[in-house]
Amino acid sequence: MKKIEAIIRKSRFKAVKDALHEVEVNFFTYWDVTGVGNEKKGHVYRGISYSTSDIQRRYISIVVSDEFEEKTIQAIIESAKTGDIGDGKIFVSEIRNTYRIRTGEQGNEALN
Repeated sequence: MKKIEAIIRKSRFKAVKDALHEVEVNFFTYWDVTGVGNEKKGHVYRGISYSTSDIQRRYISIVVSDEFEEKTIQAIIESAKTGDIGDGKIFVSEIRNTYRIRTGEQGNEALN
């Protein structure tokens, strides 16, 4: 099992959520986060300068079986990508086990 964590633009969240549902990843957790990125200069919009050092993003956490790892990652990349700086990051880590509290199931059975 793998834990996939993605930090994406808030504006791309609906597209990412829809792409995950299309590849049958129907359970995940998300929350709004603020981070500091690499871009040091601000942006000017209608004569007003905006700082881009503090960036509003959405953080998504998903645990999937090994066979869903690659298609989950590809779904996120394809739907979150704009081609601009600040599209986000994906982190993948190994999960030793998963337990469903209600039934006591564990492993891949607890994920579905």
